[in-house]
Amino acid sequence: MSNSSSSTGPGLTYRDAGVDIDAGADLVERIKPAVARTRRPEVMGGLGGFGALFRVPLERYRQPVLVSGTDGVGTKL
Repeated sequence: MSNSSSSTGPGLTYRDAGVDIDAGADLVERIKPAVARTRRPEVMGGLGGFGALFRVPLERYRQPVLVSGTDGVGTKL
């Protein structure tokens, strides 16, 4: 017996699972102004990725600690 799903039947879609990709994209567009207002020079990259890059000016801190996390379907921290 195989654990793989059949390629002949219809598959489960994100929408079937309760995920609305369009609503997520709309939310990103709506929060862009707030994100832009809180942007700092140390932030590397833009909005929308699964993670974040933040340049730490190590010369300003003795023992810096950064904590970053993302949460979503399948995320493991």
